[in-house]
Amino acid sequence: MTPFLKNMAVVARRDFLAIVATPTFLLFLLAPLFMLGMSLVGGLGASQLADSARGAGRIVVVAGADDVAALRSADTRLRDALGGRGPATLDVRIASPKGDDPLVIAQEKGADTYAVMVGPLAAPRIVEREEGSRSGRYLALLAEEVLRDRAAGAVPPVAAHFESIRSGGTSIAVQQSMGFGAVFAIFLMTLLLAGQTVSSLAEEKGNKVIEILAAAVPLESVFLGKLLGMLGVAVLFIAFWLAMAAGGGLIAATQIDPATLSAAGAGKPVAAMLAVPATGWGFFVGICFVYFIMAFLLLGAVFLGVGAQAGTVREIQMLSLPITIFQVGMFSLSSAAASAPGSPLARFAEIFPFSSPFAMAARAATDDAKAVHLLALGWQLLWVALVIFLSVRMFRAGVLSGKAGWKFWKRRQRA
Repeated sequence: MTPFLKNMAVVARRDFLAIVATPTFLLFLLAPLFMLGMSLVGGLGASQLADSARGAGRIVVVAGADDVAALRSADTRLRDALGGRGPATLDVRIASPKGDDPLVIAQEKGADTYAVMVGPLAAPRIVEREEGSRSGRYLALLAEEVLRDRAAGAVPPVAAHFESIRSGGTSIAVQQSMGFGAVFAIFLMTLLLAGQTVSSLAEEKGNKVIEILAAAVPLESVFLGKLLGMLGVAVLFIAFWLAMAAGGGLIAATQIDPATLSAAGAGKPVAAMLAVPATGWGFFVGICFVYFIMAFLLLGAVFLGVGAQAGTVREIQMLSLPITIFQVGMFSLSSAAASAPGSPLARFAEIFPFSSPFAMAARAATDDAKAVHLLALGWQLLWVALVIFLSVRMFRAGVLSGKAGWKFWKRRQRA
């Protein structure tokens, strides 16, 4: 190792042990238990996302051009008779000469498709997401209503052929809730853990330790060592809670009757437990962890660079407030992007460097494309390097100027 890397490793180990090797670190690990109120807020937000996505659901009918107007008219009458409590929005399409595959239509992105009906109205083929669903029965009733109108009297029941696509994947509403959960978790952990860098810096500026470190090793090593030391604490924090979650999941799995999982119509709780993000649990958890590291490095570097410009603890706290407000804004932007995947707002959130880690984590829950995450990580690494480069310069100027940290800005203005 070069002297620079050795110095950086020493500072990182010092900062890591200064936090971990203390009795109060246990309280720090258990901090999420004292933040249940914020978790409830996240749960309410996820519920709202699920409701909005559920409202974007649809049922699809592929019929001949002569049947389109009759189907829409019958749908209007049925919904009026049901008092507006009908199923999702009806999407009527004209049949293609080459034929239409209901399974392909059911898997189209952008909205939950609960049921698809194709074929002649007297004997249609209905593909439904869940066996025996309300949407599938409504489509059969809709076809029967059209036939009754044309016959001007009683007609035999429609001989519909039902198929289930329950194994077709987790609903978009649930996946969007997963995306919001990922955004909320990364934001919460980033704000909680990256903020510790400012607390450590404030303490060391108060007792002059930072000046001793500056005299002993290059300030670039001090900066990177502090950043990596806090990253190590963050990784330990996440590993602890992942182990707790895995243990809790194993205990819960032993308490579930296997017959319940295999039974038809097991219910929404079991379906929620079996929900899977679009990219799969392994990739989703791994990429969310990488995006957390990107977000932590961005925010931690900014905290260290700006915090070094202050001469007192009060000034450090005041400087941290705008950064925190900015981070809350990134959380709001990413949350909105999670509720509208594929929209221009989502694309902007995925490209903007400080919201990109959050928005891309949400995208991993709803989009099965994996190669795009490599491009996103490359883009984020470029900005991490740029932010660290600028923050190191700010950190160096702030520490060397002592209490007159704002001289850095004056020198920049003169230049």
